[in-house]
Amino acid sequence: MKEKWVLGINITDRVSEVALVQNILAKFGCSIRTRLGLHGTDPGTNAGCGLILLELYGDPAEFVKLENDLLKTEGIEVRKMVFKQG
Repeated sequence: MKEKWVLGINITDRVSEVALVQNILAKFGCSIRTRLGLHGTDPGTNAGCGLILLELYGDPAEFVKLENDLLKTEGIEVRKMVFKQG
């Protein structure tokens, strides 16, 4: 049975963590089908936090490696949704 994975990445300090997260996402770029970035939009401020949603594609073993690399990064919270597809 196939699985559809979606990862949510909550970045609590975009300024200090953005380069690390970007490097990890580039490393696993072939496994990312869709990437959606959301950030705060308070007028006159640069949002210090952000949320990235990833739809993953390919080998689930690579998804686990991606998730583990993200979890090793301080200031990052990762949540996953796994949907079974017949």
